[in-house]
Amino acid sequence: MYSGRRIAVVIPAFNVAPQIAGVIEGMPEFVDDIIVVDDAATDETAQIVRGLRDPRLTLVQHAANQGVGGAMVTGFRWAMERGADIVVKMDGDGQMDPAFLPALLNPIVQEGYAYAKGNRFLGDDGLQDMPRLRLAGSFVLTFLAKLASGYWQVFDPVNGYIAIDAAMLRKLPLHRIARRYFFETDMLIQLNVFRARVKDVPLPARYGEERSSMRLSRVLVTFPLHLMKGFWRRIYERHVLREFSPVAVFWVLGALLLVWGTGFGAFTWINSIWSGRAATTGTVMLSVLPFILGFQLALQAILIEIQESQR
Repeated sequence: MYSGRRIAVVIPAFNVAPQIAGVIEGMPEFVDDIIVVDDAATDETAQIVRGLRDPRLTLVQHAANQGVGGAMVTGFRWAMERGADIVVKMDGDGQMDPAFLPALLNPIVQEGYAYAKGNRFLGDDGLQDMPRLRLAGSFVLTFLAKLASGYWQVFDPVNGYIAIDAAMLRKLPLHRIARRYFFETDMLIQLNVFRARVKDVPLPARYGEERSSMRLSRVLVTFPLHLMKGFWRRIYERHVLREFSPVAVFWVLGALLLVWGTGFGAFTWINSIWSGRAATTGTVMLSVLPFILGFQLALQAILIEIQESQR
């Protein structure tokens, strides 16, 4: 146990045979349960885990690949059945140093946070060591994830080194958690609905010979769609169903006005080009005024959420 709390570490594992033994063998003694979820790996991951002699170790195997989110949902359920007080996600590829596990647990144990996550950008070393393409992508995704999740004080939202209090975990609709690479950001979206306090913890990542299976093209296509869907779901569930607030009104009206202003402005511009006649001042204002008003409403909604962000 750690400060009287039962700790379970869930390791989603997919084709990590070269690293998985080192991850498990480096687990601190205060960890009570180590749950490895073999997500239908095609290498020797499962055989290596079975060969380890750690009594804390449990191997769960998926018949079909469900993605990191699917593996974590399975692991979450096993951990809660084991009576865990705090559940940690640690990847099986060795990029998450077990030595930093206490730093991740302390905000929950000592400060009352419901969720703690790593942040590779709080230390200079982490920025220098991170591959440049991954660094640029993380900056873009961070802004979009802030908007979607409502946690404007949180950075590096796709960082997978996380810990969650079991009491909060039981509130989350696990059947709705994203099953693939959107898992970490979707967790933040779900947590915001319940006003969970989230803490960023400076944790450097370790980059070895392993390669990420996440492709930039896939991220650029799928993440914005997931973020938009998660954003509107969060606005509805938190700011309409649970606590009706002006945030929902500002976003709905602002979005409608922005769409109208942008669409009508584009139509007017194209029509002017084709006809060879400049649009009248009144026609232009029918586009500009709704766009400006919509932008102001959206900006006000963002400012309200920034002020409400719990640190």
